[in-house]
Amino acid sequence: ICIQYFSHAFLSFYVLNYEQVYRHGDRSPTETFPTDPHKEDTWPQGFGQLTTIGMQQHYEFGQFLRERYADFLNSTYNQQEVYIRSTDFDRTLMSAQVNLAGLYPPRGQQVWNSNVLWQPIPIHTVSKLKEKLLDFPIPDCPRFNQLQSETSMSPEFQEKFQPYKDFSQRVASYAGYSPEEMDLQKLATVYDSLLCEEIHNYSLPSWATPETRSKLLELTELAELASFGIYRREEKARLSGGVLVKTILENITKVANNPQQLKLIMYSAHDTTIIALQMALNVWSGRLPPYCACHIFELYQESNGQFTIGMYYQNDSHSDLYEVVLPGCTSPCPLQNFVELTSGIIPKDLEEECMTD
Repeated sequence: ICIQYFSHAFLSFYVLNYEQVYRHGDRSPTETFPTDPHKEDTWPQGFGQLTTIGMQQHYEFGQFLRERYADFLNSTYNQQEVYIRSTDFDRTLMSAQVNLAGLYPPRGQQVWNSNVLWQPIPIHTVSKLKEKLLDFPIPDCPRFNQLQSETSMSPEFQEKFQPYKDFSQRVASYAGYSPEEMDLQKLATVYDSLLCEEIHNYSLPSWATPETRSKLLELTELAELASFGIYRREEKARLSGGVLVKTILENITKVANNPQQLKLIMYSAHDTTIIALQMALNVWSGRLPPYCACHIFELYQESNGQFTIGMYYQNDSHSDLYEVVLPGCTSPCPLQNFVELTSGIIPKDLEEECMTD
């Protein structure tokens, strides 16, 4: 999923800095259901890997960023201007590499081989067990796990899931799951596997009709809503997306207090990263972020000296950005107001708050 900070160099705004967090490109399924004839060896690189379609998507997204921010970013790569962070997954690391190939094709002295119009740009990561910023739910957080269990038992969740109970049992039978083991996550696995197979022109089972896949999409979106919302949303946010919001606001505040050369921070992550972030901000539309989706934070300094934040969402690199307005504020939102309005979802001590009550 994608986030980006950048300043709006238009009209009365002065560009200071931008960050972006995006979802990786098209991939193979991360796993599949028991009766699926398309097992892991069906896919050229196995499960959970970036495909050539995904590579093309992120290359074009990098070109989109180059064109849109041509007047803000340097025309050539400058290591003092850009920082890239990725989760430790092949598909996110590779997406970042291809994105940068579109954003920073080598020019002049950066051309090291005339037959290879690409240059290496460092991408930073941490191990999956230490990832507490971009991959949710974060590891070793018993309180978040407890909230998940409480959500599944809550009247609010049961009301939303009740209309799908008979349908989910039918899908369990088709997919090879026992009624006892079927849950929203397995339904999401079925949906994702069928989606990947449809994109890559693999044959689908006869029961996977358009109506069935549409309902599976609804249940997958319900699964994400249940993970990060429905019940005790703000507390869940402090243990997930609020962690990322905190880092973003810390970076923005540093730039506002002391303008620096660093212009772009890129985070290469997942759909759940974007959902957790947008649920924390209470702006999620309820729709799954597509491949290459990107949530954007722009830091502006207006002509009167005031710092403001604008937010945009990019869910198609071939179309314009959607404006996102923080509830309770205007767009752009004064930085101080933004900080105050999000204070409830910012963790003070993540390790302590992750402990169970």
